[in-house]
Amino acid sequence: MFKGHPKGLYALALANTGERFGYYTMLAVFALFLRANFGLDAGVAGAIYSTFLGLVYLMPLAGGILADKFGFGKMVTIGITVMFAGYLLLSLPLGGDTVAMLAMLAALLFISLGTGLFKGNLQVMVGDLYNDPQYAAKRDSGFSLFYMAINIGALFAPTAAVKIKEWAEVSLGYSGNDAYHFSFAVACASLILSIAIYYIFRPTFRHVEGGKSKKNEAAAAPVEELTPAETKQRVVALCLVFAVVIFFWMAFHQNGLTLTYFAAEFTARSSEGIQSLLFNVWNLVLVIVGVYAGFSVFQSESKQGKFISLAVLVAVVAFLVYKALNVTGSVAVSAPIFQQFNPFYVVALTPVSLAIFGSLAKRKKEPSAPRKIAYGMLVAAVGFAVMAFASVGLLTPDAQAAAGDAATFVSPNWLISTYLVLTFAELLLSPMGISFVSKVAPPKYKGLMMGGWFVATAIGNWLVSVGGFLWGGISLTIVWSVFIVLCLLSALFMFVMMKRLEAATK
Repeated sequence: MFKGHPKGLYALALANTGERFGYYTMLAVFALFLRANFGLDAGVAGAIYSTFLGLVYLMPLAGGILADKFGFGKMVTIGITVMFAGYLLLSLPLGGDTVAMLAMLAALLFISLGTGLFKGNLQVMVGDLYNDPQYAAKRDSGFSLFYMAINIGALFAPTAAVKIKEWAEVSLGYSGNDAYHFSFAVACASLILSIAIYYIFRPTFRHVEGGKSKKNEAAAAPVEELTPAETKQRVVALCLVFAVVIFFWMAFHQNGLTLTYFAAEFTARSSEGIQSLLFNVWNLVLVIVGVYAGFSVFQSESKQGKFISLAVLVAVVAFLVYKALNVTGSVAVSAPIFQQFNPFYVVALTPVSLAIFGSLAKRKKEPSAPRKIAYGMLVAAVGFAVMAFASVGLLTPDAQAAAGDAATFVSPNWLISTYLVLTFAELLLSPMGISFVSKVAPPKYKGLMMGGWFVATAIGNWLVSVGGFLWGGISLTIVWSVFIVLCLLSALFMFVMMKRLEAATK
């Protein structure tokens, strides 16, 4: 799984892991912070949340344009610096007045600008590593590994956000609202780690940083020449995919909004028995170690490697069984903690995904990237169907808030299952989509086209707020049905356009 990839992949992936850990730590509690600290209703908080997400994914368009002219490496460095300034400002506990609101909005602007310079350009550099013919066949799997690294950072983020907030309240005596800022401060430390990794391992990817230096120009791979017709064909194909991406992220990023609201307002506040083990991130890490050890048993080329992998697998299984047999009491379940399940599933399922598609590739039956994206939209519809089923018989959010002791709460398993299904969709769409852009984008417009991917993501994130405005007096089954219909229509569009999309990859 890890063999045959350029060394620069691992350096860039680890740099992105540090940045994403800080980002998702902040994001895990951000919507709740807006409502608690500023007293905003669900719709207004959702609008701010979705606008911020939109800017985060819109700014890479400008970042890509600048990188095409000045180099990807320069933009990445400037981006981290600007992001750091934003997170530092957000970390200041300024209260809940107008000045605090303006400071918070300024911080969000800095973070989005910095992310715009960092995020897309880092991914273009990853794609350019695979322009070398010896690595070209591993482009899709390379982006899957890169995406896995992102989610390693995201896996620990919700727990970090909750635990640091609790520590600030209990040990330092800060109020609940001020304690949120300690969770935001984590991003500052993670960015320092990220830039350190970037520069320490820079020699492994310096040749894809771009720029005007003669050294970079000499090391760069030959640029593929395309006719105007070929360029148009590729750009049109990418735009069609971007249109679908809008609705996927509109639906998927409900994890930080309506799905978090559902966790806070409709999900049981405690967990008992074996289920309670799932809310300890270190148990999830053990599961991940077990999954990778299991794959290593079959993939290791030496007997010693197979033996060590088997020993690790047996030890992990034995320890988890022991914990399951001796579990006692219950654990408190906070709404942000549910966001750990998506990155957990991504990291745990990535080797499964690579194994399946690797096997299909050997038999010449692997679906194209556009077809994987279409399947991903179908799976996303199933995820929201799970939520619709879970919501049958439940009150509206407004009625739930007014019900008091008469309110009905559901098992956390519904949300855990939904995140599993949505993760399957994400693995089919996101890394494959980024790989598709990297492969199909005309060479002269790689930064611009990667920026286009993020513009589509930005529009989708702006539309996330639709869920927030629906949250209130409308039946939950109707709320989830909106996303089911949008996902199904997007999948249908992809299948209708499939021949045109696949032609652009040849």
